[in-house]
Amino acid sequence: MKRAIAMLGCAALAAALAGCGERAQTATPASKKSDAKPWEGGVPAYATGNWKAGDQNAWEEQMRVRAQGQNEYSRSASTTSQP
Repeated sequence: MKRAIAMLGCAALAAALAGCGERAQTATPASKKSDAKPWEGGVPAYATGNWKAGDQNAWEEQMRVRAQGQNEYSRSASTTSQP
């Protein structure tokens, strides 16, 4: 009888302590506002060309150049044909 009570007490203690070590699982706040316009932010280390934060026209031109560089039709036209 004492053994059953001791086992029950240990099980209750283990169940009570099982949830004590958890931390809150919340996301850390973003370093950049998610609702900011894309040309307003940016890390200067990743900037290319003459683009500066806040210059919408330069940003849009850079995006056009980048997209054209990823266009397979324009890339295949610029390569020489193989014999």
